[in-house]
Amino acid sequence: MKWKIVFLLLTVILGCSKSDVMNQKSPKIVIAHRGASGYLPEHTLETKAMAHAMNVDFIEQDLVLSKDDIPIVIHDIYLDDVTNVSQIFPNKKRNDGRFYVIDFTFEELKTLNVFERFDHKTGKQVYPNRFPRGKGSFRLHSLQEEIELIQGLNKSTNKNIGIYPEIKAPEFHQKEGKKLSEIVLKILSDYGYKTPKDRCILQCFDSKELERIRKELHTELFLVQLIEFPEETKKLDYFATFADGIGPWYRQILDKKVDEKWTFTPLVSDAHKLGLKVHPYTFKADQLGEFSTFNELLEILLIKANVDGVFTDFPDLVVNFLNEKK
Repeated sequence: MKWKIVFLLLTVILGCSKSDVMNQKSPKIVIAHRGASGYLPEHTLETKAMAHAMNVDFIEQDLVLSKDDIPIVIHDIYLDDVTNVSQIFPNKKRNDGRFYVIDFTFEELKTLNVFERFDHKTGKQVYPNRFPRGKGSFRLHSLQEEIELIQGLNKSTNKNIGIYPEIKAPEFHQKEGKKLSEIVLKILSDYGYKTPKDRCILQCFDSKELERIRKELHTELFLVQLIEFPEETKKLDYFATFADGIGPWYRQILDKKVDEKWTFTPLVSDAHKLGLKVHPYTFKADQLGEFSTFNELLEILLIKANVDGVFTDFPDLVVNFLNEKK
């Protein structure tokens, strides 16, 4: 009898059916940052498949255009800190000494080997305890290829894991005469990502471009404004006119310790008042900063600061943490 009373109260308060209550997932989402990038080289199909197997909510895709207008899944407009481009195409670097994705066709890009991230000047691996640089056989791929992998895995595993693409360096692309946002939106639409219910969150650091995507390109997708600089945390009212959420650096949420306990900036509460979700980046088990354990970091941000989800290089650890909290 008590259980029935509780259930009836829930259906009245939440306005949902019995099946809705029973099937509700955790409100905290896990976003695989560049895939399961703590374990395999970032933005490879292998690391995306691994992230999918870890039961994340969303898998991230950073997007840059090739010379022939194919959206390539890679974190930067540069190639020389994750591939062997300097060995394969030594004469294709620009005057600044860098190799740009936009100067290569898709077929040329497919010939490159992808490595664990390294400093292009020194050759030193950024995260020395991750997948050994130069080992394995990894390749670059397109947004279309990744979507087909994720949708295929969703079908074969009966899951509904979403995608979380990012429009990278839109101003750079515009100066190069490229329409990155238009091309990406067309592909997303072709693959069934059109509305907020379609398991696709689109993100960008450039607020002018994200606003243009909403107001001029008329997308209905869930949009997240990424935040890099401290002064941007004061622009939530503006962001709320076109975005559905924000993606700040997690340190912008932490204030200071008082009596050994963390206090928080008003960023999360202010965002929530405006109806904005908060998805901070990037949670790394091998880069803890002031925290003694990864779970301590998750407890402080996910639970006490009450963020709505996190970008993480170690998605299995966050999934396990949230499962234990249930």
